[in-house]
Amino acid sequence: MGTSFVDALTAARRPVIMELKPRSADGEDLFRGRPVSELVARFEAAGAPCLSVVTGRWFGGTTDLLAEVTRCTELPVLQKDFITNTGQLRVARDLGASAVLLTAALLPRVALARLAERALALGLTPFIEVTDVVEIEGLPSCEGSVVAVNNKDIKARERGAADVDRSLRLLPAVRGTGTPCPVSASGIDDPKVAARLLSAGYAGLLVGTHLLRADRLDSWCEELAASHPVSSAARPAG
Repeated sequence: MGTSFVDALTAARRPVIMELKPRSADGEDLFRGRPVSELVARFEAAGAPCLSVVTGRWFGGTTDLLAEVTRCTELPVLQKDFITNTGQLRVARDLGASAVLLTAALLPRVALARLAERALALGLTPFIEVTDVVEIEGLPSCEGSVVAVNNKDIKARERGAADVDRSLRLLPAVRGTGTPCPVSASGIDDPKVAARLLSAGYAGLLVGTHLLRADRLDSWCEELAASHPVSSAARPAG
């Protein structure tokens, strides 16, 4: 499957997972008639080390979209959906995903640990999403996993404003899990905010809606590089 999701992100010149999802939380058409191949090429040209594909129906996603994206790119791809069983893990692998979302708020601790272990056995990186300290304290061993703080509320279907400070508050606890790759996800629109999260110690960011809306993706990336020079130079893995 090539470079692992974690290795690609931690070694990236620009550690931003760029996301494809057909609709925003409020129902806005984010693709705007653009072919998937064009969006993938746009993100690759912007230096994305990894892609995320939302297959959940809240955002208009499907597994067909995942399959189309993985046919268009050699980059590691995260499938974002509510994964609850091992059958979904096998489907993700067969469709070309490199990582799968596991949502701590929705999965009992035993189930989360079992799915993370099975994902790793299948060659998939568990991308474990958390929103508070209690969820973090219940995580299994995370040495081979991404631990991502979601700055939005999934109970509200990620509608409303993001709480980016949540990522800053939870970073020490996330680091304590042993993950090699803490990520801040969702609601990151301003490149200066993105730079602040990277400077605080996040190894990567996941940005979706704003980049799909952006008329000039290169301008956003240039402002990030200006605000956080490390993001414009190669970084060592780990």
